[in-house]
Amino acid sequence: MFFRVSSAVSIGRRWVAVTVLFFAAACSQPTVAPPENPSSGEWRTFEGTWSASGTRQTLELETNHRASIFDLTGSLVLTGDRGLGVGFQSRAIGLTDSLIGMQGRCVWTDEHGDKVYSELKGEFVAAGNHIQGTFVGGTGRYAGVTGEYSFEWRFILESEDGSVGGRAVNLKGRARLGSATAAPGGGQSQ
Repeated sequence: MFFRVSSAVSIGRRWVAVTVLFFAAACSQPTVAPPENPSSGEWRTFEGTWSASGTRQTLELETNHRASIFDLTGSLVLTGDRGLGVGFQSRAIGLTDSLIGMQGRCVWTDEHGDKVYSELKGEFVAAGNHIQGTFVGGTGRYAGVTGEYSFEWRFILESEDGSVGGRAVNLKGRARLGSATAAPGGGQSQ
């Protein structure tokens, strides 16, 4: 009989131990593998939303000919299977000429302070301004980034004092991250 009681206690202890292990496993966070970092030569496609506000100063030239300078800041949110990142603060400056088109420069800054630089070129179309962006480099994880993106810019707010606000429509692009090693001055190492 003594052997049986000891055996029952031993089984009871095992049952408690197994129950505790199952409970701990059920309550713990699932192990999630960190997202893969694709190789630096792999294209990453993205889409996004971009809204910005700022100032625009316009110079009336000849009939139906205007030139404007703009300075816009805003927020950019990207989506995609392996996009560049998720959220950025953005700043764009440039010159628009109603006969020639638009030239500008843009900086996207992520939550770590890493930056993506791009050149902007655009033309006026009936629905808005069709803009092409070309990545020309960056800092930190974006050092050596290349690629392109496009969108239509729509002004939503235009006031007499030069304040403007707008948003990008159909923002789409692709990028290829460069080497993670950057040379002094923000360029890509050779």
